[in-house]
Amino acid sequence: MKHIINQFNLLAITACVLAACSGGGNESQVQQKQAQTPPATTSAPAPDGTGSNGAKIGIDQPRIDTDFWTAFANYVPTKGQELGANLYQTSSNNDAQKMIANVQQMLQSDVKAIVLAPQDTAAATSALAAAKAQNIPVVTVDTRPDAGDVYMVVRADNQAYGSNACVVIGEKLKGEGRVVEFQGALNSINGRDRSEAFAECMKTKYPNIKVIEIPTDWKKEPAIAGLQTALAGGKVNGIYMQAGGVYLEPTLAFLKQKNLLKPAGDAEHIVIVSNDGIKSELEAIKRGDIDATVSQPADGYAHWALFYAKAAAEGKTFQVGKTEHGSNIVQPRDGLLEDQIVAPVVTVDGAKLGDLQTVKADSPDLWGNK
Repeated sequence: MKHIINQFNLLAITACVLAACSGGGNESQVQQKQAQTPPATTSAPAPDGTGSNGAKIGIDQPRIDTDFWTAFANYVPTKGQELGANLYQTSSNNDAQKMIANVQQMLQSDVKAIVLAPQDTAAATSALAAAKAQNIPVVTVDTRPDAGDVYMVVRADNQAYGSNACVVIGEKLKGEGRVVEFQGALNSINGRDRSEAFAECMKTKYPNIKVIEIPTDWKKEPAIAGLQTALAGGKVNGIYMQAGGVYLEPTLAFLKQKNLLKPAGDAEHIVIVSNDGIKSELEAIKRGDIDATVSQPADGYAHWALFYAKAAAEGKTFQVGKTEHGSNIVQPRDGLLEDQIVAPVVTVDGAKLGDLQTVKADSPDLWGNK
């Protein structure tokens, strides 16, 4: 697959993956908690002249209500500057109709490619159709639309998120106990992938673990309410939260209030695995409050989404296979390519759990430690 990457004069950007086939970025100097005003609802290209000589790329910020998406928003201008992209930014605030309206405005603004992160993957169809009607390629990041034409999807293997979380919990509990799962929105491919893979892994590898599924629509209130109900029915030995930026802090606060937040190693410790890779998760792992997270690469998502949008505007093409930045391009359905950016499982000591090799929480290569 070397010819795929070599044909582009890339900057030194492949640091977004760990050498041991795991990756959170290590190239960006943008801090996760750096104060930055979110993109306006619609905005002209960056006034500082970022990428003024490059293709005009429209990019919609899907939401700004979690640490992960705040980090993504902070990475976008830096990655755009590195790639020489002229950014036209909008924000849809988790509103599918607003995203569709933003796409229409982008199309009226002479963009050459569009980057979207549709949170409702079924609702993206009309936006994709509008772009296709004007021959404007679309890259989606984090999610894969249920239908419609997309030039490239940039996301991690979300089924691996669910199955890897299952292995960590199953091994830590030695195949026994009751586990609560905070499911993400099931109208999202990410929520479905994580939930289905977690369920299948538990069923096949750890059949003596009882899983209590709590649909949450990526919201903390139903997660905590479901956890309280589960605790009323007996001891909870483990928790799988599909988005640390949403669930981590309220869950830890709730467990502390109930005197159930015991450190790893304590006989009463509840095994907790999260998804995101944000700084607060890494700190919670180091404290022993939680056991693991999957580091979803916010920096890698921003970089590769803009990279593929720029490549699309230049008429370049890709094919299935391994890339030089450590990922795999796969074909989830006919005519659709997906670059599955690697996302490592992070634990306090980088131990091997079953066949799963993890990465230490203090690794400087994790974007959450930047």
